[in-house]
Amino acid sequence: MEPGETPGRAIGTGYRYVSMGMTFAAGIVLFTGLGYLVDHWLGLLPFGTIAGTILGAVLSFMWVYQKLLQDQRDYEAEHPEHGRKRPR
Repeated sequence: MEPGETPGRAIGTGYRYVSMGMTFAAGIVLFTGLGYLVDHWLGLLPFGTIAGTILGAVLSFMWVYQKLLQDQRDYEAEHPEHGRKRPR
């Protein structure tokens, strides 16, 4: 926890990352379900389910990764002293 940070703000930050994890899992479940429905519609079991699972995992990972990069940029903008490289 940062020196000027309140406990409530730290808890809120933690919940933001829990939310990202839940969104990641929900994306995989959603695309797996859509793949399963496509399988039953076209009779291609299990190819749609596998493709949906992989697509959901990749897209969910990319979304979480972009959110984490944005959090890092926001942190570096708020704390410029942490973002600088120190000369040796």
